[in-house]
Amino acid sequence: MRSSLITVLLSFSIFLTHTLTLAQIPTPEEVIGFQMGADYKIADYTQITDYLKLLDEKSERVQMQQIGTTVLGKPLYLLFISSEENLRQLEQWKEISTKMARARISDEEAQQLAQEGKAIVWIDGGIHSTEKAATQFPPELAYMVATEETPEMQKIRENVIFLLMPNINPDGLDIVANWYKQNLGTPYETTYPPVLYHYYVGHDDNRDWFMNTQPETRAVTTILFKEWYPQIIHNQHQSSPSWTRIFIPPFSKPVNPNIHPGVVNGVNLVGNEMASRFALKNMPGVVSDVTFTMWWNGGLRTAPYFHNQIGILTETAHTTPTPRYYEPDSLPKTVGNGIPTDGTAINYPDPWKGGASHFRDAVEYMLTAGMATLSIGADRKDKWLYDMYRMGRDAIEAEEEAYAYLVPADQWDQSEAYNLVNILLQGGVEIHQANRSFEADGQSFQEGSFILYGAQAFRPYLKDLLEKQAYPDQRMYPGGPPKVPYDLAGWTLPMQMGVEVVKVQNTFDAKTSEVTQPVRAPAGDIGGNAQYGYAFTHQDNASALAVNRLLAQGATLYWLGESQQEMPAGTLILKNGKNTKKLVQDLSQNLGLSFTGLSARPDVPLYPLKQPNIGVYKSWVANMDEGWTRWVLDQYEFDYDTLHDEDIRNKDLSAYHAIIIPDQRPQQILHGHTPNTMPEAFTGGMGLEGALALDQYIKQGGTLLTFDEASDFAIEQFGLPVKNVVTDLPSKDFFIPGSLIRTVVNTDHPLAYGMKDTVAVSFSQSRAFEIIKQSRKGEGGKEDIKLAPEPPVEILASYAKDSLLMSGWALGEKKYIGGKGALVHVQHGEGDVILFGFRPQFRGQPRGTYKLIFNALYSGTMDNLPAMNPDNERTETE
Repeated sequence: MRSSLITVLLSFSIFLTHTLTLAQIPTPEEVIGFQMGADYKIADYTQITDYLKLLDEKSERVQMQQIGTTVLGKPLYLLFISSEENLRQLEQWKEISTKMARARISDEEAQQLAQEGKAIVWIDGGIHSTEKAATQFPPELAYMVATEETPEMQKIRENVIFLLMPNINPDGLDIVANWYKQNLGTPYETTYPPVLYHYYVGHDDNRDWFMNTQPETRAVTTILFKEWYPQIIHNQHQSSPSWTRIFIPPFSKPVNPNIHPGVVNGVNLVGNEMASRFALKNMPGVVSDVTFTMWWNGGLRTAPYFHNQIGILTETAHTTPTPRYYEPDSLPKTVGNGIPTDGTAINYPDPWKGGASHFRDAVEYMLTAGMATLSIGADRKDKWLYDMYRMGRDAIEAEEEAYAYLVPADQWDQSEAYNLVNILLQGGVEIHQANRSFEADGQSFQEGSFILYGAQAFRPYLKDLLEKQAYPDQRMYPGGPPKVPYDLAGWTLPMQMGVEVVKVQNTFDAKTSEVTQPVRAPAGDIGGNAQYGYAFTHQDNASALAVNRLLAQGATLYWLGESQQEMPAGTLILKNGKNTKKLVQDLSQNLGLSFTGLSARPDVPLYPLKQPNIGVYKSWVANMDEGWTRWVLDQYEFDYDTLHDEDIRNKDLSAYHAIIIPDQRPQQILHGHTPNTMPEAFTGGMGLEGALALDQYIKQGGTLLTFDEASDFAIEQFGLPVKNVVTDLPSKDFFIPGSLIRTVVNTDHPLAYGMKDTVAVSFSQSRAFEIIKQSRKGEGGKEDIKLAPEPPVEILASYAKDSLLMSGWALGEKKYIGGKGALVHVQHGEGDVILFGFRPQFRGQPRGTYKLIFNALYSGTMDNLPAMNPDNERTETE
């Protein structure tokens, strides 16, 4: 009895201590000063993380870790929330989750680990910073899971390791929060900032989940695909259809056939759990099967599908702390894609009828959706673990699929081959490298080639990124216009990056080593008599990095104007100078470039290279393509200035060898934000005055590059003798949504030096050009008159005449753009306009078209494009 009494007293003491500890944990409202989602209030990143640090300090159920830093240097935090006992064994749960995800264990062990392990459930907020409620709910959800003692919450803590990412884009939260606070009480309090809310990519921070170009993305994918492998990943957003409260799964068709059907069913299970929870809590306005699909790879909730994970997207209404009112009498008859609001739709059975709407409502819906995810995670934790294993085994055992994908050592652009390998490695793909030469499917492959065996759990991801997409033909109605895909239709990486990848069906033997860390090209060769200098390839994108580093050191560089012996036109020539030998050694070691010594100056024209002074146009209408342009320029160490509307109008533009206008609507470039829709400082575009300044800049010898839609601006404003032939074509006749189109390049032209003769360009409802020439036809007859002078226009790249579609979906492509111009050079006065009909740097993906940008920028430092005044005369020092 004494022993029993001691046990009871000890248990009571522990309970009392725990209860007192919980009582000492403050709520977010007590620390931050207002309820999450309060009207006219928004917490910034410091306020939120200060609270979460306090929660970590006060609660043994919370651990907070820094997993990276943002592009602007802010810390990225991840919270682990579970029972005290579970948090003491985190490594064990991580190891179990890894084994189940990689699926290299027996079925017997998998079943045992499914019972022993814990479901790993990820929920995040704040990736899209203008979706403000998604930045506010995480502190409250963390507090709830850490402190509540309901049976449901106890079950969650017992069975789930909850990974809560409070904000994936902290830089953006502070930009948006500060903008809201600055404009609170003015007519502009609900406007969006006039700058990107991610320094480089803005809204595209949720389009970077297979390329992993940004530090935020890499930090998260390391957790998702290389360390913790959550079975459920819930990504909270705010883009619900008007007059609804929240979008939840199921998603709309189509489903990407590379996704395991178990993933689709798992997504639907979580969606059904959410729908039930909302219904029983009398929270109306829950809609599904609208807009969002399961086709595209590259989003935070979609990339996990190809890793056998359950990716969940919710889109909640009411993005602003400012209240709204919806007149009930104005309730539309349908929402979304024609869903009735009378309660008869199976995917919208409880319509929202309008009335007052508050920021707190959005937070409540997000908390409810998050709780549904955690609850079903706990209820089915054994199944989630085992199902992930089973799907992985199916991928490993898929004998009808490719045995391997090979990345040969010998590549046109070696640096991009290594970049492709690193992209796949960051996505969790298992990769090996050949230690000696081998044969596969009758082909020989050199030592150093990379082997990506198909028999791995993440085969769906590997296959989806390396093979072409064939998007199904989806119409609004039979014979009608196409349904626009959600995001992209095709994205095949080897095509975009210009990397050869060989698909091998049959088994082969090779001696290999596993690749576990990022790879880089081995040091290049340096050889030959270098009495004059060195030659190195123009084919490799890394050559632009080498050129910029050399020019920064005062080196003398040229493009080879004509082929000579084994050197093609465009080969880079480095003349000996101060420290040339050391510079060459450093570049060979760090960039993997090879240098061939030259005993004498090549006896062909040489085009001198200078460091270009570059201006990048930046509208006050925040533009992701402008951000991606800056990102590419920074990656290759180009110096540039940002040019705002006022700079275009008033600055001395002659200081710039080249100016870039990224893809943007002509109306936005010319007029910007309409007056009285934004604070005055951010209204208006460059205007006619700016367009005239650009026109004069070009005519006086400047070079202008325009990407995609901005090319329409240049054609219209400068009266260029070029037309966009797909303007105003109905979509039922011509439609190419986010696909890869075969394009033929005139590689003899200096602007195409180093390019392959055929490339894939990223075409997303883009442009095709035709030169405007004098017509000698009239009233059906042909007139025998003199020919007018040829317009000063060159087609540098054309869409192929046949087999245009490489990956994705296209309608009418051969008829309307086959053989038409994709890249056009127009001489305008003494200067040059280079019209890109597509985005050559789209989301950092089409590495195979980067050199078209780089060449155009360097050409701006030369005279008389494309002849470029070759430097044929030797100087006294030569």
